[in-house]
Amino acid sequence: MSLPDLVVEPIVRRALEEDLGRAGDLTSEAVIAAGTAARGLFVAREPGTIAGLQPARLAFHLIDPSLLFTPQLSDGGRVSAGQTIATVEGDARGVLAGERVALNFLGHLSGIATATARLVAAAGGKSKITCTRKTTPGLRALEKAAVRAGGGSNHRYGLDDAILIKDNHIAIAGGVAAALRRAQTHAGHMTQIEIEVDTLAQFEAALEAGAKIVLLDNFRAADLAAAVALNRGRAILEASGGITLESVAAVAATGVDYISSGAITHSAKSLDIGLDISRL
Repeated sequence: MSLPDLVVEPIVRRALEEDLGRAGDLTSEAVIAAGTAARGLFVAREPGTIAGLQPARLAFHLIDPSLLFTPQLSDGGRVSAGQTIATVEGDARGVLAGERVALNFLGHLSGIATATARLVAAAGGKSKITCTRKTTPGLRALEKAAVRAGGGSNHRYGLDDAILIKDNHIAIAGGVAAALRRAQTHAGHMTQIEIEVDTLAQFEAALEAGAKIVLLDNFRAADLAAAVALNRGRAILEASGGITLESVAAVAATGVDYISSGAITHSAKSLDIGLDISRL
């Protein structure tokens, strides 16, 4: 589930530059004697699903390549409170300089993985959980990787890798059928087309126009079930809008193929992870 370091390193580098500023870690330089060695333990303070080990490793590597970051599990691993996630050893100044950036990535991305895993479990395998483009600017690739670590799947990465016709496109294009026709004419043979509908009448119009993927936005469970029955397997169906841990089981029970959630990226609570350091 890791990305190429080439993709992740610039994101981590910007975070380190933001934290270290123009003069580096003044506190560690002042307080810690040069050459002091230390060992740090990344410890979960609460149960959850881990993601973000790669940017955490890179945070230390970019500061000091000699620092040894050793994960105790992989992204997607489940942890309990008090469990060690990873260790880091080497020059104490380097460990402390990278500590906060590593923890920020690890906690934030593990929070996304944990929120995703909970939705996946609640859906009971009846529908796949997928994310949206409601991500933190600059962190989309990492956040989508965290969704995968939590057992979810990824929606499109941006405006350039798939066509998703939404309500505003439909309004400007002159209706569901007109919007779909334009998209079908424009798209290359490798480009997927999905259309968002708000009512069963729009859904029927989309099917008649040859839609292959339909997003059912803010449908009640009864209407989702009706759409599944009308569909008869013709299109992939995605339910979206206000999905919660309390509602996802009922949505999955309707038979939709995918359930998308923006909350798993834009509102996930950071997993509480600490770094316990000792001198070697």
